[in-house]
Amino acid sequence: MRGLTSDVLVFLLAGGQGERLFPLTRNRAKPAVPFAANYRIIDFTLTNCIHSGLKRVYVFTQYRSLSLERHVKRGYSFLPRDLDEFIDTVPPQFRSSSRWYSGTADAVYQNVYLLERGRPEWTLILSGDHVYRFDYRDMLRGHRETNAAMTIGVIEVPIEEATRMGVLEVDRDFRVVGFEEKPANPKPIPGRPDVALGSMGIYLFETDTLVRQVSLDAKTESSHDFGKDIVPRMVESGLEVFAFPFQDGQGRPGYWRDVGTIDAYFDAHLDVLGEDPSFDLRAPEWPTFTWQPRLPAAAIRSAGGKAPEVVDSLLTNGCVVAGATVRNSILGPETRIGPGAVVEDSIILGRVDVGAGASLRRAVVDLDNVVPEGKAIGADPEVDTREFVRSPNGITVVAQRTSME
Repeated sequence: MRGLTSDVLVFLLAGGQGERLFPLTRNRAKPAVPFAANYRIIDFTLTNCIHSGLKRVYVFTQYRSLSLERHVKRGYSFLPRDLDEFIDTVPPQFRSSSRWYSGTADAVYQNVYLLERGRPEWTLILSGDHVYRFDYRDMLRGHRETNAAMTIGVIEVPIEEATRMGVLEVDRDFRVVGFEEKPANPKPIPGRPDVALGSMGIYLFETDTLVRQVSLDAKTESSHDFGKDIVPRMVESGLEVFAFPFQDGQGRPGYWRDVGTIDAYFDAHLDVLGEDPSFDLRAPEWPTFTWQPRLPAAAIRSAGGKAPEVVDSLLTNGCVVAGATVRNSILGPETRIGPGAVVEDSIILGRVDVGAGASLRRAVVDLDNVVPEGKAIGADPEVDTREFVRSPNGITVVAQRTSME
């Protein structure tokens, strides 16, 4: 055995279409969507890998992958390949099939040759569209102690949210005895009717078991998906499948968010704001890796006789707030807010000019937009629905390069 982490290969699944995050995924893959001004969603999972000592990572891409591949190349090329450390993007190779990936398990099956070449003892399957901090070495230790065929990362979630996840039943040793993917009526944790045990989409396999399972699945009529097919089949067949609870240092459920919808994406941004953020980006012991353009520092200045006001907000490099009001908002690179404009409870991804006297409330504005002077976004639901995209919870989304003349 070469060592705890050197015997692990990571497969990071980042090829989904991201329909529920449209229009932010109209021109990019979901993991490449900007998050919290400086980052892309995938940065949080890749950062977890690096801090966990897992530095052999393949990122499987598929749909609209150009910006994602460019970001990974720019931000993570510092790993020394001479030491067998790398983060590589892998588009569909069509080695074992002439089709695109038809599911998460199929993506792994079509790249089994990477396991045959790398010969890791364990394979860690991750998703590129979650926001969280997790030392995967803790899970690896638990996996070894139980001698499991597969270990699933799990978190306690409100029962009403569990309908969007895989839900597990476990015994007192956290052995998985039941699993349902996105059940209409999730089974709660015994004695806690308002809480269920949800899958985080983190799967740690004995590599030989993984190869057998995806090869078997490839020969069957199925969705070729880990949650819908692989996990239920393994539990039903009696294989040793264990759950590993994701907790903070006090034994409470850790912070983890699936940002796959506009409303979830918006809410997760609110979690990084305020006096005591639920997810504090300032974690010196766990800095988040990324790539950022080289831009001047943000500027906050008076303009047109108006004094600026910025409250409970994040501004990154290249921003200019000139005589404007910004409250509880996040401004991405090269955002300019003109005199008298008001931005409240909003997320601007970057390269956006907000004209004088304009207003944004509960809005998400994608890259490369110009908001005309006096334009109101988020004030009239009927207008917003007609001109933009409006989420079920009333978040107005302005797609990239939207004409607002």
